[in-house]
Amino acid sequence: MIKEVIPVNEITNFKTRAEEFFPIEWYRKMLTEHPVYFHEKTNTWNVFRYDDVKQVLSNHEFFSSEGPRTTIFVGDKTQQKSSSLSNLTNIDPPEHRKSRSLLAAAFTPRSLKNWEPRIQQIAADLVEEIQEDDVVNIVEALAAPVPSMVIADLFGVPIQDRYQFKKWVDILFQPYDEEKLEVINRQKQQAATEYFQYLYPIVIQKRSNLSDDIISDLIRAEVDGEAFTDEEIIEATMLLLGAGVETTSHALANTFYSLLYDDESLYEELRNHPELVPNAVEEMLRYRFHMSRRDRTVKQDNDLLGIELKKGESVIAWMSACNMDENMFEDAFTLDVHRPNNRKHLTFGNGPHFCLGAPLARLEMKITLEAFLKKFSRIEPVEGFELEKHLTASATGQSLTYLPMKVYCK
Repeated sequence: MIKEVIPVNEITNFKTRAEEFFPIEWYRKMLTEHPVYFHEKTNTWNVFRYDDVKQVLSNHEFFSSEGPRTTIFVGDKTQQKSSSLSNLTNIDPPEHRKSRSLLAAAFTPRSLKNWEPRIQQIAADLVEEIQEDDVVNIVEALAAPVPSMVIADLFGVPIQDRYQFKKWVDILFQPYDEEKLEVINRQKQQAATEYFQYLYPIVIQKRSNLSDDIISDLIRAEVDGEAFTDEEIIEATMLLLGAGVETTSHALANTFYSLLYDDESLYEELRNHPELVPNAVEEMLRYRFHMSRRDRTVKQDNDLLGIELKKGESVIAWMSACNMDENMFEDAFTLDVHRPNNRKHLTFGNGPHFCLGAPLARLEMKITLEAFLKKFSRIEPVEGFELEKHLTASATGQSLTYLPMKVYCK
């Protein structure tokens, strides 16, 4: 079933790209004045408080991932054929369990431990290429290539194809735009076709030559006597592409933006105390990752959010907003890498559909930041940088395309 896409931009009604990039004042207003809000034009309920968002995401008996509407506009929406895997984000337990269990085979603790040296090498090589005492576009030099190179390496495909991976991701994860819908759908269909044609022979080859990579892990995976077909493995890798490239690149770029413009003393603190990096990663995910949200359909009448909800109504859970809920996070509108509970953020979701790629994203962010801190003693913003001119619409909201910074080794 092809779902109706809810035009979320009509709910937020942001006037500039920069406002959407960091909608902190809108979140403050909604949390304070409209924590449970019905938007008539889109016919949606919207929830912003931490407890309400967690309830909507985790209680699948009352809030279903199945339904005729969605806020997600990714992949090739022209395909009529669907499987439980391609619809993984759109099905509830127990049907959801088997496909997710198979997919989870790609993200075992053993896998993450084995991947760590490979990710460290990729990050170190890219950091080493950055010229000392110079101006660098950190998006192009580090934030964009790290996730693309990592996922290409972990898939076990030629590393030189990482740029093609990023190109496919950029197309498949274009945001909803009613005025350009026909063109975007054609582009997504073409990208999905190209991706399938590229990866299919690689999957076939790996079946007879298993290795230490995600595709081989997916070939080996088995739940209740069932394994992935070749086509399902390609679908699985496409899901992982979105989780492993677009969002991580966005999070890395936002982290460097925050180090430049949120707190100028933070970079030196992290360099002097690298043990703070894991906590800094969590705080960046809480404070600087926008716009994280999920939709659900009311499965049965209930008043769990303090209002009467009717079966079939749409509810949007705003995770990035609930990360600013001061009932959960003290002084929530302040960046604080010492925050003791920032790992409780819901950026990656909660419940049955918690993001499978979260451990990998966390690991990439940690390793990349550590490698950069090790080489460069300080960073400075470049005078005259205009944020509004260097943002582009993406599945994660407004993403940075260019972020210049001065880097110093001494």
